[in-house]
Amino acid sequence: MAKLTKEEVKHVANLARLAITEEEAEKFAEQLGKITDFAEQLNELDTTNVEPTTHVLPLVNVMREDVATKGLDRDLMMLNVKEQEDGQVKVPAIM
Repeated sequence: MAKLTKEEVKHVANLARLAITEEEAEKFAEQLGKITDFAEQLNELDTTNVEPTTHVLPLVNVMREDVATKGLDRDLMMLNVKEQEDGQVKVPAIM
């Protein structure tokens, strides 16, 4: 992979709305170059018999069965309500 230039780093910083100095652009270009060189080493690995994965660990979502259950009894719940009207909780208007 080609090394990132100082101008490319400044362009990306501008897109990200970051203000960087000339010294920082030079430093970041060098650091990003080292990072991309390290990542480029992955292309040297033989992955012909490796299955694609989304995670390194075999994670499984444990979900309970979706079963409908009886909720609160309306009459019992309405005992805690200050105001009600036609079986509904009445609240003050906000507009």
